[in-house]
Amino acid sequence: MTLHKHLRLLAIVTAAWLLFWIAGLPDYYRQYSTQTMIVFDVAVLPPLWYIGYRSFRKSRKPIASSLWLAFYFVVPLFIYDYLYCGVYLRHGLAFLWDYWYLTVYYILPWLIYPPTAQWLDHRKQKAI
Repeated sequence: MTLHKHLRLLAIVTAAWLLFWIAGLPDYYRQYSTQTMIVFDVAVLPPLWYIGYRSFRKSRKPIASSLWLAFYFVVPLFIYDYLYCGVYLRHGLAFLWDYWYLTVYYILPWLIYPPTAQWLDHRKQKAI
């Protein structure tokens, strides 16, 4: 990926994090029940998968693209959440437990994106 694409992707995930942060106020989603947060997490999965699918489908290197997308959907968001929940709200790394509905999304992109890209790459190879 070019530097421009890296910066663009970082800007997109940063804007997405800001929107989710604002939507989660006043208590960064802790004001909702566990059941509501489970439904919310499940509802976010299809659009998250579709973003990857669309991206990898167009890519010449879908597996590499999947790793980059997983990286950008996890690492910057973890850093932002740690700075807000861990540092500003003083939860430290315990925020990973307290804000479990965030934590699952530090894992899911790594479990969803590479297999999706591998499946698309396999389909491309069969079509040739």
